[in-house]
Amino acid sequence: MAEDPKPAKSPEVSYDDRPFPSTGDLPPEVQAPLAEYRGEPPPAPLWFKEAIAQEPERIFVESLGSKLEVLTWGEVGKPGLLFVHGNSAHADWWSFIAPFFAEDYRVASMSLAGMGASDWRDRYAFTDFSEDAEAVSRAAGLYEGGVKPIYIGHSFGGGQVFFAAANTPERMRAAILVDTGFGPPPEELARRMAQMEAVRNIPTMDRPSRIYATLPEALNRFRLMPPQPAGNPFIADFIARRSLKKAPLPNGDKGPDGSGEGWTWRFDPNMWAKLDRGGMMQQQAQTPHGVRVPIVHIYGGKSRIVEHRKQGAASPFPPGMIEIEIPDSHHHVMIDQPLALVATLRALLAGWSADGAA
Repeated sequence: MAEDPKPAKSPEVSYDDRPFPSTGDLPPEVQAPLAEYRGEPPPAPLWFKEAIAQEPERIFVESLGSKLEVLTWGEVGKPGLLFVHGNSAHADWWSFIAPFFAEDYRVASMSLAGMGASDWRDRYAFTDFSEDAEAVSRAAGLYEGGVKPIYIGHSFGGGQVFFAAANTPERMRAAILVDTGFGPPPEELARRMAQMEAVRNIPTMDRPSRIYATLPEALNRFRLMPPQPAGNPFIADFIARRSLKKAPLPNGDKGPDGSGEGWTWRFDPNMWAKLDRGGMMQQQAQTPHGVRVPIVHIYGGKSRIVEHRKQGAASPFPPGMIEIEIPDSHHHVMIDQPLALVATLRALLAGWSADGAA
């Protein structure tokens, strides 16, 4: 992959949201947060059961020659919200959050290309996301309420939303980023990349995702990246089950059920090797801090994103951008503090509606 061009007269900011390996000394609740449940779903509160009981419509939308997985809630004709997940994730990361907005909005959650049930591509690019998001918004009816949709993105998805806001602001009326960062300081990034080369359990071009013989075995291997405890194991379990798909076991092996099929992760393990970040870097050079729509950043008080920024990591965020901390939350805010995230999003959306800013 070609080196990213360096923006002129602005700090170099390279987005890096890849999973990075553990060193083997992580506590059990971080290394394998679902292992203690032995394949059984953890107990869940009523609010969560009621939220996921509101099943979305599941459709596929074509964009740039690929079929993208899209989940929708709410009535067409109401203002639109588009939710975007993080790296190696999928649309169902929002399935217990989105229903809280379905009464007042037409809501869509998309699986990015190469993730979830969306098609894999030979090449991935930040510059393609705005086209994918527009195709999804049109097909899901997010414009039918008479106003442009609001984009909400977590982590890597927040990075996609940010660059879409800078490149195609005419397609959205506001953007909300959830714990979104743009890479650690250079010295930490170099160390992390060296670790990834040394650890054998990270999928690469010559090391595809492992196939597990049973679902409990696969669930036991689920962990969050960057490493953190699963604040609510019932949410981690819900996400993990929808992160997996059936796959033939290697060498014609038979699993315990005799089917010859096991379980593997749904994301393209070579996504980062195929990712072209050049367009993203060029945009930063041409329009540094150039976002012309209302934009807010919500972050976890214990997040590594905050640690990176305190250590000097560069950021393209506009000066003075509103940022809201969710206390007692790591990077994956929707797992750690889902109801606090819902309340914060509701307050932002209500405020924008009231003052007409969006």
